[in-house]
Amino acid sequence: MSVLTTDQRAPWRRLLSALALGASAAVVLAGCAAGSTEEADPAPAEDTETSAPAEALSITYIPKNLNNPYTGVQLKGGEEAAADLGMTYLAVGALDAAADSQVPFIQTEVQNGTDIIVLAANDPNAVCSALDEARDGGAKIITFDSDAECRDIFINQVEEEEVALGQLRQLFDQIGGTGEIAILSATANAPNQNAWIAAMRAEIEANPDYEWDIVAEVYGDDEDAKSFQEAQGLLQAYPDLKGIISPTTVGIAATARYLSQSEYKGQVALVGLGLPPQMKEFIKDGTVTAFALWDPSEVGYLAGYAGKALADGDITGAEGESFDAGKLGTKTIGADGRIIVGPLLEFNAENIDDYDYISF
Repeated sequence: MSVLTTDQRAPWRRLLSALALGASAAVVLAGCAAGSTEEADPAPAEDTETSAPAEALSITYIPKNLNNPYTGVQLKGGEEAAADLGMTYLAVGALDAAADSQVPFIQTEVQNGTDIIVLAANDPNAVCSALDEARDGGAKIITFDSDAECRDIFINQVEEEEVALGQLRQLFDQIGGTGEIAILSATANAPNQNAWIAAMRAEIEANPDYEWDIVAEVYGDDEDAKSFQEAQGLLQAYPDLKGIISPTTVGIAATARYLSQSEYKGQVALVGLGLPPQMKEFIKDGTVTAFALWDPSEVGYLAGYAGKALADGDITGAEGESFDAGKLGTKTIGADGRIIVGPLLEFNAENIDDYDYISF
């Protein structure tokens, strides 16, 4: 299991201090000191806008949903990039991650003539008609965190296979390669979740060390209460369950909370993708042994720099093109317009104290 270097820890010290601001429902971490706040249409969500010169490029972030601390950390990176590049910044979105919840927000940005739209797709099919209209109108489309085909560039956190293999390794280290396991995902249509789960299933089938029986795959819809209920349901329905994989920050935190209060604490292993501040207490009390993630702020930050390079004509999204990505250095576009942030970071009792946002 990897232990992170001082250089790897530095970005987290910046981003995790913002997480405390993102814990309430419908939080958008957006706007600079000189910014103003106004109500977006459509709602139900808050939005924040940064004032800038009239000639500045406009960039709007539409995450999966706003009722999610992970989203707040991502948007903090987008805000930083926009400030660095002198762009007008806006973040809008719904409180839920329903398949079509993002469409009216995209349509509003089309009407507003927004230059760059950055979107984490809840459903790749539901958003493409609206995104195609935006592209036809001249907008540059960046997907981040969760992809859709109707875009110019996709900012991918970590290669799908690496995300999948990392979680399987952590589970194997705790329970070995046999027994019943379950998957608690976000939404049924989430492209990133489904790609990771598909890679997990493929590796389990191909790797002779993994003889697990996947007894269920359930969805918490990136809602805390529903994820908690789904975790409870899994453990009641499958009394011989040995492990749960939850590749969603909302799902793993809710599942850990349930386990910590139940008879299954220390009996059922939980791995997945989590935010260190949310998971620290569960590492400390023995509910969770290890989990993983990347730096979410860098995903939002890189999306802003890629959008600016596209809008300026410095890149087109073709494989092999490179551009300046600020503090992340030079980035090169890979196949199919994909750019990897990476790497996968693994957390455990040995390093979790290095990510205590309260002390930063």
